[in-house]
Amino acid sequence: MLQLELLTEFKVTPEDLRQPDGVRFGQIERDGKPLYRYRAKGYRIYFEVVDAGVRVHRVLHKNSLKDFLFRNASKQDGAEDEILAKSKSFWKLIEEGQKAKRA
Repeated sequence: MLQLELLTEFKVTPEDLRQPDGVRFGQIERDGKPLYRYRAKGYRIYFEVVDAGVRVHRVLHKNSLKDFLFRNASKQDGAEDEILAKSKSFWKLIEEGQKAKRA
């Protein structure tokens, strides 16, 4: 049921992606490739835009241990998305998700 609730709330428009508000939508970039963040019901959905729509890489609860560790891995001041963009651990998690769906 939770998956259905999250999917029902997960609505993305081109305008949302052109100008992420930093609250509900965020953008993280690595090597010039954007990865987007969407907040829904206490979860963060990390996804990319592909030809056919979107590809979800990870869904993390805002209070999950992994989510906490990624957000606090850096002592730098800065927005959440900027800190994640610099986190090797975060990108490793995203890459693991990409590899898992190919297996």
